Amino acid sequence: MDATARPAIVIDNGTGYSKLGFSGNSEPSFTLPTVIAVNESFLDQTELLNSANWIAQYNAGVMADLDFFIGDEALSRFRSSGLYTLRSPIRHGQVDDWDTMERFWQQCMFSYLRCNPEEHYFLLTDSPVSTPESRECTGEIMFETFNVPGLYISVQSVLSLSAGYAYLKSISDENSDPSVVSSGGLQERGELLPPEDSLDISRKVKEMYCYTCSDIVKEFKKHDKKPDKYIKHWSAIKPKTGVPYTIDIGYERFLGPEIFFNPEIYSVDFSTPLPELIDSCVQSAPIDTRRALYKNIVLSGGSTMFKDFHKRLQSDIKKIVDDRVAATNARHRVEVRSYAVWFGGSVAASNPEFYEVPAT
Repeated sequence: MDATARPAIVIDNGTGYSKLGFSGNSEPSFTLPTVIAVNESFLDQTELLNSANWIAQYNAGVMADLDFFIGDEALSRFRSSGLYTLRSPIRHGQVDDWDTMERFWQQCMFSYLRCNPEEHYFLLTDSPVSTPESRECTGEIMFETFNVPGLYISVQSVLSLSAGYAYLKSISDENSDPSVVSSGGLQERGELLPPEDSLDISRKVKEMYCYTCSDIVKEFKKHDKKPDKYIKHWSAIKPKTGVPYTIDIGYERFLGPEIFFNPEIYSVDFSTPLPELIDSCVQSAPIDTRRALYKNIVLSGGSTMFKDFHKRLQSDIKKIVDDRVAATNARHRVEVRSYAVWFGGSVAASNPEFYEVPAT
């Protein structure tokens, strides 16, 4: 069967999570953490074996290439066994380890989507700050390793607009990660996080406990006045030693999301809040389009899922532009926002004209 007769495969690889599925669907088939667990014990064996025992050395290398897991299964293997090491192929929106990224794509295709990549066109997403060299590496892997018949790489912020929203480009990059602030705050307060589990802990703290507050000063006072009400407790077992531990999560609950509105708490090099960036972007547009743009602000990505994030953004933008524009509205669709980029790709790739665009 001709590859154009089959639905295209859409994969949105983010720093935290990846979404994968088939074009034309309303939601991704799988959403999984963008991590891979690698068994490095086989690699250690190859170093110990001498050149004379080349067969055993070769077999150890083969096993090292095969014994790996991705997503939630990778996290599970990492916690239950001391043989596996976690790797994150993407950092701050850009691929940091191409070998690991290739393995991740391999599992996505064969273990999750269970498809033959030679029989489907592919739409992959890319960060707005990605380099031409990065896209070249992506194409090289897709065509030479997986032999795909066609590949299209689209900017994530553009695809999010295809999810049913109006126009405003994505502004904030991922160099400011709320999970980094949460993890750093816990460590500064003296909470002992297992180094091998700190990434997973900070991610879960971010997703389960963090929220956006309307006034950071009032929020500090609320926590100080009623700590029992606001402080949460996290209990887990250290994956390496099996020793149980507990950490308290207090100010970090609102300080993590606050990085978008007061970025100076994390870095002196970047001090412009997200509302000001949005306002600056809109003001650079023709004057007759600005009112419509303020009424159609797109929220896309995991970090916009914080409780009341859209309300805080709407409030702060209104404060900035109140003298210029009377009405502002931050549109949000919670059920779609977490995978808006993927859904935009699904819509784009389901168009019959899509097959005329990809590189082949």
